[in-house]
Amino acid sequence: MVYGYSAASSERKYASIVIIGSGVFGLTTALSLSLNNSSLPPHLRRKITLIDRSTFPSPDSSSIDSSRIVRADYKDPDYAALCISAQAQWRSGTGVWAGLGDERRYSQSGLVLVSNAEAKEGEDGGRDYVRKSMENVKRLLCQYGEASEDNLAYVIQELASREEIEKVCAATGGATGEVGYVNWLSGWVDAQAAMKFVRARCQEQGDIDFLTGEVIQFVERADDGPVGEGKVVEGVRLRGGEEVRGDLIVLATGAWTPGLIDLTGRATSTGQVLGYVRITNEEEERYKDIPVILNLSNGLFIIPPKDGILKIARHAVGYINTQSITFATHDNDANNARQVSIPRTHLTTPASTRIPSEGESALRLGLREMVPALGDRPFERTRICWYTDTPTGDFIVDHVPGRRGLFVATGGSGHAFKFLPVLGDVIVGIICGDEKAAGRWREKWRWRTLPGKKPKDVITKDGSRAGMAQMELDSLFGHQGPNNQEALEAKL
Repeated sequence: MVYGYSAASSERKYASIVIIGSGVFGLTTALSLSLNNSSLPPHLRRKITLIDRSTFPSPDSSSIDSSRIVRADYKDPDYAALCISAQAQWRSGTGVWAGLGDERRYSQSGLVLVSNAEAKEGEDGGRDYVRKSMENVKRLLCQYGEASEDNLAYVIQELASREEIEKVCAATGGATGEVGYVNWLSGWVDAQAAMKFVRARCQEQGDIDFLTGEVIQFVERADDGPVGEGKVVEGVRLRGGEEVRGDLIVLATGAWTPGLIDLTGRATSTGQVLGYVRITNEEEERYKDIPVILNLSNGLFIIPPKDGILKIARHAVGYINTQSITFATHDNDANNARQVSIPRTHLTTPASTRIPSEGESALRLGLREMVPALGDRPFERTRICWYTDTPTGDFIVDHVPGRRGLFVATGGSGHAFKFLPVLGDVIVGIICGDEKAAGRWREKWRWRTLPGKKPKDVITKDGSRAGMAQMELDSLFGHQGPNNQEALEAKL
């Protein structure tokens, strides 16, 4: 399947599109819209505006980081196939993506995917996910011509014991997990460098207006169309009073989206812990060729070092930060506040300079297991990366019911970044109703109807999350504030 936007449709559905958010969803959507403009006659080209609350690169965006895993290793074969298409561009991009993986932006280091012995079949983070991922990637790599029957046994190697895992991870001096496999065609990407690449391509297009401002409200009116129900969203109002209007507003605000529109039961913001260790030149030389190592039973993973930094992180259920907020829609006001988890970062809460000691202890244990020589090395810095989690791990890319002119592209659930070279084309295909470009994703990423009267709390159950239970940040930090580490240690 080709995941590309078709310019065959010559009719322009929207004369102007305003995109809110310049993370991986927003920036790639802007680029794909601009590329489509290039193939259209001047009178059909759209006006494209991109707004972000921070100047680029936003220091607390989940897309701006030292690294992200790029893996076709999925229990769900649809995502495995989509990543294989994306990997082709990461390795040797064509067209606007030419050079994407150059200058050490992409590294095909391999991925060791494992689970612990106690992880039962069918459980999140268990052997079931690992086994089905291996089956999918074997089949799809051959189907897409990335591997053959002759070299498949080298590309994908099953690891049936701790000893076999230790052998593959020998350069680290440690290991994790009891069973799994290594995929030598997976790897990782320098996320911030990749985002700068996309931003530069957007600027080169010359038809995208970039604005800095915080959206506080939608500009709405009653819908007087044939159905006559709901609202029409005609633009956004920024803090300071400025209004920006468009025929379509694309909300691509990542973990901040649940604080702008009601996503109760559909998505929530969760925080995941990251730690960064400073290493010497000699140590970087020693570890530069190690694979990415991910243990799905506890969510802990390490990524090979770059520029003197080795990262360890946890992909789990995550923390929540429940706050009383009002949405950006007109039918919500101060008297209709809702309890919603929203990001807490060093920008929103300057005192939040470190992660909870629970998370730091987990990272420390993982580092001691996977890279023992660095096990007691102090973290140079830590941070919380904010996901937008959905119940199934599927994204939400759809028009918002009851609000004509509002489109949402979010719900990355901690695994969207790897699709950067193909994501925007699919989103634009869904926006414009291009069935070839949207493919199966129109249905898979649809706005879902919630069962029952009371929506359930959102916890991603795609099989890849295990380990910790979901916890409130305030319960970990206590009443003394996030910098009171002594109180944290005593509490835990």
